[in-house]
Amino acid sequence: MHRRIVVAGLLAAPALARAQGFPERPVRLIVPYSAGGVADTVARILQPKLAEHLGQPLIVENRTGASGAIGAGFVAQAAPDGHTLLLEGATSITGPLANRGLPFDYAAMPRVAQITAAPYVLGVRAGFPAEDLRGFLAEARRRPGEVTFGTPGVAHVGHLMGELLQSLAGVRLEHVPFRGGADAAREVQGGRVDSCFISESSFMPVLRSERGRIFGVTGAERRPNLPGVPAIGEVVPGYELSTWMMIFAPPGTAMPLRRRLAAAFAAALADPEIARRVEASGNDPVSRGPEEAEALWQREREKLTALMRRAGLALG
Repeated sequence: MHRRIVVAGLLAAPALARAQGFPERPVRLIVPYSAGGVADTVARILQPKLAEHLGQPLIVENRTGASGAIGAGFVAQAAPDGHTLLLEGATSITGPLANRGLPFDYAAMPRVAQITAAPYVLGVRAGFPAEDLRGFLAEARRRPGEVTFGTPGVAHVGHLMGELLQSLAGVRLEHVPFRGGADAAREVQGGRVDSCFISESSFMPVLRSERGRIFGVTGAERRPNLPGVPAIGEVVPGYELSTWMMIFAPPGTAMPLRRRLAAAFAAALADPEIARRVEASGNDPVSRGPEEAEALWQREREKLTALMRRAGLALG
């Protein structure tokens, strides 16, 4: 079920983020994945309304590489003045578990707001010798280690979704990491990769071109806009893993500033047309402020750490 959660009191803030002279210049929202992917899509949907509520232009900037760590590292080094932000999801948890050598700490980057929640899809190339999820798994069992799946990067939540499927279904797939979901989708569309775990919006160009199909969604339930596509858990008992997007700030960003930024995001998501477009991208619009976002991040860290260790992806 789609629902939008608006943080009480945020929308009542007078003049929203324009209070106390903030922002003084354009605000940069760093998307650490490729253009056309789900994070980029949501950022650009929000861009005009955020600029309106901030009273300054919002610049969406793609800084890709290292499974999101290039962009996140840039924000981690920025001044804590609210003018540089990061849009990231569960990779803020899974990335450090798989790479202890990151030169920054995601946990030290304050959560500003949660803005979406969504499952991913298992997209499969046209011509793959199966008609549904059961057939996909049967083919994977017939050819262990030969069926490929693309994701937005090593230790990205899409990678973990693939690992969870292998563990629960008893199959062996070959992981192919990319710089973002849009890149993985293009390789599936071109027939060079068999399948992918990416966002619904990233896979939509493949569907429209009729060069691929969706065999399952990773959430607990079917999506209203994909009623004929089963939840993977209908075929593989116990399977369920969704994701979310949050806004992060540089370490040291003060709580009053985070609240004013959260108010701007809440106001943008409260616009019916913006909410409709976010939903059309395969995401549920959510407005949670700093405290609730932080609490969710901590709960997710506990859950994903256990999954990563079970899949053998966590170091240490």
